[in-house]
Amino acid sequence: MTRYARSEREALADLMLSLGPDAPTINEGWSVRDLAAHLIARERRPDAAVGIMLSPLRGYGEGVVARIAARPFPELVGQVRRPPVWSPVSNPLTDELVNTMEFYIHHEDVRRARPGWQPRDLPAGLHAVLWRRATLLGRLALRRFPADLLVQAPGHGEQSAGRGGQRARLVGPPGELVLFLTGRQRVARVQVDGPAELAERLRSAKLGI
Repeated sequence: MTRYARSEREALADLMLSLGPDAPTINEGWSVRDLAAHLIARERRPDAAVGIMLSPLRGYGEGVVARIAARPFPELVGQVRRPPVWSPVSNPLTDELVNTMEFYIHHEDVRRARPGWQPRDLPAGLHAVLWRRATLLGRLALRRFPADLLVQAPGHGEQSAGRGGQRARLVGPPGELVLFLTGRQRVARVQVDGPAELAERLRSAKLGI
C-alpha cells in the first residue's frame, strides 16, 4: 500500500533542509524552523498541542513550542522525519489517516512561499485521499457560510455545503480544495463561480476546522 503520509513527510523534511531554518512559509510569521517546532510538538508533546488549542493554556503550549524551536535545526528536521511510534497521531495505525493531509498541507506551506512555485502533479491515489478529506472539510469549514455552495473536484465528485442563500460553485483538484478549505485561499488554485461579492467574501473568509 502506498504510504502518502510518509512520502509527504520525507519530501517536507528534504525541502526544509535544503531551504534552511529562516526560509518563510505561507503561514504569516512562521519560518521553516517555526513549522518544524509545531510539527514536533504536535507529535511528541500532546500537552503542548492541547495548550495551543485551549486559550487558558495557550501560554504554556507556546512556551513548549518555543523551547523546541531553539534546538539545533538539523535535530528538528530529524525529528520531523522520524516520528515516535508511540504518538497518538503518528503510530502505524493512525499515521496514514491523520497525517496524509497534514503533511501535504505543510509541504505546500513551504513550497508555495517560494517564488515561481507551481502545483505538483500528484498521484491519482493521493488525489483520491485528499478528496475524501475535502468532503469532510467542506461540511465543517463552510457550515456557517451564508450561501448555497457546490464544491466540485472534476473526476472525483461534488458536495453541497453552506447554510443556504445565493448560489456559488468552488471547483478545483482535491489538493487545491484542501488548501482553500483550510484557510489558504490566496495560494489555492481553484475557480470560484458566482456573484462577485460572494466570491470575494469566500476568498477572504476565515476558513478551517
